[in-house]
Amino acid sequence: MSSELILLVDDEPSITQLARMYLERDGYRIEEAADGESALAAAEKQKPALIVLDVMLPKVDGFDVCRRLRSAGDNVPIIMLTARDEDIDKILGLELGADDYLTKPFNPRELTARVKAILRRSDSNKPADGKPIHRGDLTIDPVSREVRLASRTLDLRAQEFDLLLTLAESPGRVFSREQLLQLAWGFDYFGQTRTVDVHIAHLRKKIEGGSVKIETVTGVGYKFVT
Repeated sequence: MSSELILLVDDEPSITQLARMYLERDGYRIEEAADGESALAAAEKQKPALIVLDVMLPKVDGFDVCRRLRSAGDNVPIIMLTARDEDIDKILGLELGADDYLTKPFNPRELTARVKAILRRSDSNKPADGKPIHRGDLTIDPVSREVRLASRTLDLRAQEFDLLLTLAESPGRVFSREQLLQLAWGFDYFGQTRTVDVHIAHLRKKIEGGSVKIETVTGVGYKFVT
């Protein structure tokens, strides 16, 4: 059983109560905040293992909370919650440094699965046994979790690294979004795959100018090519 601390930030008591019930059932400790200012204070004081962060909050909204945490160098994993269906909200949240998002109303079992997957990935960010992978002018080192493109080191977040490694391990193979969620994120497909598209877009910008590419296979998914 886990004893990691999860910070739930939402001004709707019904949401936090439901999320608390499911997360505590899996052994997590829970701290709650109902506005952005309280969330920032709790994050600094409590040092949670992960934050579940609503977008629409009193005082300071979720996007600004995320932005401030990242600007301060806090890399705590963040799952954004949004009641809006516009992709721009989700994309903006991920560009600010969030690790994932869920659209309300969400299945609490899905939230628990995403929390487990992200924390499991964080725990696994320790030295591995794999040898460096060389693809064109790209080198991926699973042990140090470093990526070099020609002579420069790429600044990748944990999820971007795992996604790139998954694709580069099987060049030419076409992965569906659902497969990438399972392999790179570590959870089953629940109906939201936009997070894969956003992370792919970020990776493409970071490997731009190199000899490798991540191509879209229309109607199917993505593949890594050299």
